[in-house]
Amino acid sequence: TQLVPPSPGPIGAMLGYADRVRGLSPNDLQNEINRLGEPGDVPALQMQLGLALSQTRSSPDLARALGLMQRVAANNTADGLALQPLARLLAARYLEQRRVEDDRDRQVQQLRDAQRRIDQLNDRIEALRAIERSFARPAAPAPAPAHNGARP
Repeated sequence: TQLVPPSPGPIGAMLGYADRVRGLSPNDLQNEINRLGEPGDVPALQMQLGLALSQTRSSPDLARALGLMQRVAANNTADGLALQPLARLLAARYLEQRRVEDDRDRQVQQLRDAQRRIDQLNDRIEALRAIERSFARPAAPAPAPAHNGARP
């Protein structure tokens, strides 16, 4: 298959930007987020910040990226309208990613709870085995009466 270059225009520019920030190191990514600062009501800057935040692998940053994409999707200026299809697509993707991460977090917590219960049950079983072993020990034999040779 042949790769199709991104189309010119705002969406093509955003796809190029997304590709660029995807390859940044964590430090460079944080520098880029700091450089963008607070985007105000500028759809292109909102989208760039959202794209950068989505790469941090942080749940709060993903939530912020989702909010930014939703703002772009709701922006009815000429710049906003040009980016709305991509913003809606990314907002849907980020929302689904949050759901998956929430499900994963719930499963991790359930696994921890199950492991804690297993550990508690193993402790109880071991305590019961210790009690069982104490019952299984033969009683110490009574000392034999001293035999001095005299008959009763």
